Amino acid sequence: MTAKKQPNLIVLLVDDLRFDETGASGHPYMKTPNIDRIAHEGARFANAFHTTPLCSPNRACIVTGQYASRHGIIDNVGREAMSHRLANYHIELQRLGYDTAHIGKWHMGNDAAPRPGYDTWISFRGQGTITDPVFWEGGREVPLSGYVTDLLNERAVEFVARRRSKPFALFLAHKAVHPDVQQKQDGTIDLATMRGYVLPERHEELYQGCTYPARPNVRPIDEVLRQKPAWREVFELRNRPESRPFLDGLASGTQEEIRRRAAMMASVDEGVGALLRALEEKKILDDTVILFLGDNGFFFGEHGLGAERRFAYEEGIRTAFFMRYPRLAKPGTVIERMVIALDIAPTMIELGGGRPGAHIQGRSLVPLLRRRAADWRKFFLIEYYNESAWPWIVGMSYKAVRTERAKLIHWVHKNGVDELYDLQRDPYEITNVIRKPAYSNERARLYRTLRSLVAEAAGL
Repeated sequence: MTAKKQPNLIVLLVDDLRFDETGASGHPYMKTPNIDRIAHEGARFANAFHTTPLCSPNRACIVTGQYASRHGIIDNVGREAMSHRLANYHIELQRLGYDTAHIGKWHMGNDAAPRPGYDTWISFRGQGTITDPVFWEGGREVPLSGYVTDLLNERAVEFVARRRSKPFALFLAHKAVHPDVQQKQDGTIDLATMRGYVLPERHEELYQGCTYPARPNVRPIDEVLRQKPAWREVFELRNRPESRPFLDGLASGTQEEIRRRAAMMASVDEGVGALLRALEEKKILDDTVILFLGDNGFFFGEHGLGAERRFAYEEGIRTAFFMRYPRLAKPGTVIERMVIALDIAPTMIELGGGRPGAHIQGRSLVPLLRRRAADWRKFFLIEYYNESAWPWIVGMSYKAVRTERAKLIHWVHKNGVDELYDLQRDPYEITNVIRKPAYSNERARLYRTLRSLVAEAAGL
């Protein structure tokens, strides 16, 4: 592929975005016309997933195309040195002649210094702040005034609008819709600095009075525990007085939390609109691949979980996943096959004219979009490693496998509490069928598949 034919490449990543927190993916009242345009004028991937539904590990999965057990960023603890050594696909894009940029949240390590692979680097330390942030920009840290989403949008548009003789690759990583909290070096949250979901003044009253209907798997805790006994200690610890400041500060599981998150998406959508206009003005919109997704899921009280995203239930691992590129994806395309975050890196490399290396564990989406992927994946691994961010999640490591029909969750540090769900009969994962005789063959098969996936992901 010659440089003239190489498409521009844009990845738009939203922090903590649930699978249904856009208009195109089914939110009952949120308006995201510009994001929806990407979905409607391109491809919507109806079954798109994260393999480690947590900020730092999954961001590394996206840029490397590798499972967390391979790339080594297994939690949100500061891993500055390791994040400088990632096999980031932007390094390959630079070799292919691309002008590359990372704008926004990095969160693999808590320093703001530039990482390899980028000609333009605009970022901030750790979680950053929602208002009046400090950006690493132009080779130094610069204090700024304003709302972080707006500031990132402006810089993304400026990058796209530059005059250049070669294609560009932009990775725009928003802090929205993450609450305004500061992370310590050990990965824990500094509660003294927490401000929750912060909105710009123009959106403060947006969606007042709107209601998000509860999903069928929002159930009483005692009912949840009958099916999910691994969670007993977690729920006990979350109810202790020392846990309440964090949960109450986010209005966890309430309509107000859901509303404020939806309102935070308004400024993200405004930025997408500005990017689309900039591309149209330069007459390069149809020469540009635009991919939109979140970095992990989020729970609105499903299975008793709130203020959480780490776990292998559908609300944690599913993501909105849209791609606009009319040369490959016709308007209104819907892809039902299972795709994962690891597929982004090989897709971008192939579209850029390269060949994904053997170290990449994801698969390029190009054959899938061309309807030439008869042997596409039928299952994938989900993995989460123990961390100390919150006292109630200590010991909740798991390995899980999801197929088109079922999901098996193996709790690594707990005995006799594994979970199996028949996703065709029970899409909300309410009834754990791990001990039902009718599923004995399926259970054995899934354990074998899981063992194989774990070994393969780690390179064993």
